[in-house]
Amino acid sequence: MKFAVIVFPGSNCDVDMYHAIKDSLGAEVEYVWHDAVNIAHFDGILLPGGFSYGDYLRSGAIARFSKVMTEIKKAADMGKPILGVCNGFQILLEANLLPGAMRHNNSLKFICRPVELTVENSETMFTSSYEQGEVITIPIAHGEGNYYCDKETLHRLKENKQIVFKYNSENPNGSLEDIAGIMNEKGNVLGMMPHPERAVEDLLGSADGLKLFQSIVKNWRETHVVTS
Repeated sequence: MKFAVIVFPGSNCDVDMYHAIKDSLGAEVEYVWHDAVNIAHFDGILLPGGFSYGDYLRSGAIARFSKVMTEIKKAADMGKPILGVCNGFQILLEANLLPGAMRHNNSLKFICRPVELTVENSETMFTSSYEQGEVITIPIAHGEGNYYCDKETLHRLKENKQIVFKYNSENPNGSLEDIAGIMNEKGNVLGMMPHPERAVEDLLGSADGLKLFQSIVKNWRETHVVTS
């Protein structure tokens, strides 16, 4: 399986993501600049954290117009796994690949520390290596992680089991219903504010994030064997 790490002007977690895939997961990965017009040869797309375009207007609001986003939408339509972390999640929201919006943290402060998450849905291509209800430790680093959506959208998220991760015991940013990560109805696009790529080795304080990437590869291999 070959991954693409999308790099926007202002991305600063792309290197973390690259090394999580290459060194901890042991998979093939390349950096892809935001003006790429062909990413068809990649099997998985990763949008890392950072401050794309300086977070001007809103986080992710300018990045959504990058040339590569047209290709990412095509990949989503094809069912390829797409993961957006932190700023990557914000970009997916702005691009309407996921429902809802991000607001400033309730504290109006940037928060950077490990948090506990609950795996709300373990039956996805991103979480099949976790147990349902498993509590994991993943770091956050954001100023705008306060997820919000209207009542109708929230109802659909719950009904379709699109809420993948919730903050456990403590909500660090005021996010609606303690939501930390959601996926699209098709189940192949995941956005989450916590950084799994920063939790792939015990030396970093937690290796709980590695299972997420292992789940993606496991699903791809199973699908590849079936369709080959």
